[in-house]
Amino acid sequence: MSALEKLIWNVLGYAAMPVIFLIGFIGVAVFTCLVLLWLDTSKQTSRWFVDPDQAGR
Repeated sequence: MSALEKLIWNVLGYAAMPVIFLIGFIGVAVFTCLVLLWLDTSKQTSRWFVDPDQAGR
């Protein structure tokens, strides 16, 4: 294996772990935001939701 190949494999090897962590963190953050948006939307359209403007009428 040439020195260039060793360099390439070392760079790929050391770069893999941070990339995996970043992709995982971003994926969990996006998933959590989507779930929170979905829960907020389902709460607003629920039949148990009371609009504060309409509560006194």
